[in-house]
Amino acid sequence: MELMLIGRYRLLIIKIFGELDQHKASSVRENADRELGRTGAVNVAFNFENVTFMDSSGIGVIMGRYKTVTALGGKVIIYGASDAVNRLIEMSGIKSIVTVADNLENGVKEAGIDVQ
Repeated sequence: MELMLIGRYRLLIIKIFGELDQHKASSVRENADRELGRTGAVNVAFNFENVTFMDSSGIGVIMGRYKTVTALGGKVIIYGASDAVNRLIEMSGIKSIVTVADNLENGVKEAGIDVQ
């Protein structure tokens, strides 16, 4: 997992590699929450370009960060997901509350994140 901050958007990018399952979910959750508090970011973008598998634990990670950032007035973006991961995102219903995009630039535009 890689974490990166884009300050002008107050956006924390969480890049995940491999499987996002119950074994990796707790690490992603802990690191993301720590970095949100440390950096002052209010928006989160999940880079799923290298995610090969995701289960319901991954949905839980996304939902937990969604609750955190929306309380701060922020937004969640998911981008670069495979067809299989996109199907899970759609079936779970979270596609209706987060922005799902092909890439980060489109996600930022679609979510309406302004430079702050």
